[in-house]
Amino acid sequence: MRLLEVDINARISFDNRMIFDRKHSYTDMRNRMVDTQIAARGIRNPLILNAMRNVERHRFVPEKLGWQAYSDYPLPLPGGQTISQPYIVAFMTDAVEPTENDRALEIGTGSGYQSAVLAELCKTVHSIEVQPELAEYACKNLAATGYTNVFVKHTDGYNGWKNEAPFDIIIVTCAAAEIPEPLTNQLANGGRMIIPVESSWCQELVLIKNKDGKLTRKHVLPVRFVPMISQNGIKY
Repeated sequence: MRLLEVDINARISFDNRMIFDRKHSYTDMRNRMVDTQIAARGIRNPLILNAMRNVERHRFVPEKLGWQAYSDYPLPLPGGQTISQPYIVAFMTDAVEPTENDRALEIGTGSGYQSAVLAELCKTVHSIEVQPELAEYACKNLAATGYTNVFVKHTDGYNGWKNEAPFDIIIVTCAAAEIPEPLTNQLANGGRMIIPVESSWCQELVLIKNKDGKLTRKHVLPVRFVPMISQNGIKY
């Protein structure tokens, strides 16, 4: 009986070391991700780099993919969706120049990872997800990681969130054939929006700025995103 107690205690000690080592491994992986994938590619804003270090990306992917969470590529999510490559999340966030008093709108919540990054940087984040299972998944992930300034709604993202407009920042994580007018109408004066826009042969991120009601557009990066769809599954 004494031997059994020793074995159990040894097992508990081993399990505790594994949990400690795993936490440190994820931290090391996250720091390496920021250093080699993001800062090395030109993202210099220390607030964004810190946000990317703070958000535990492995908690926003399916558990079996946790060890791939900090790799330099997107990962699959439930419902045939994906979580974007870490650099793309950082690039889009950097492009809209978030500040602590900004109110952000995200179209395409996914697992909630981009929402969490914005939550580190902005006052509030309103996020829309068209797939009910993903909206629920994101809410669980955000609650588990302690983000209380993110509000998720399951609906069609094309029309934005009119009751909460205007927004200082809009980030769209799904591609549309054209820039939705309801979204640009919800952009505050001085606001910034980034969206992947699809043509017949490619997608490009387009950065939009609103200055005194006049919109400027700049094509900034070729990308590949899932399409923006209606609740009936029709592509926009």
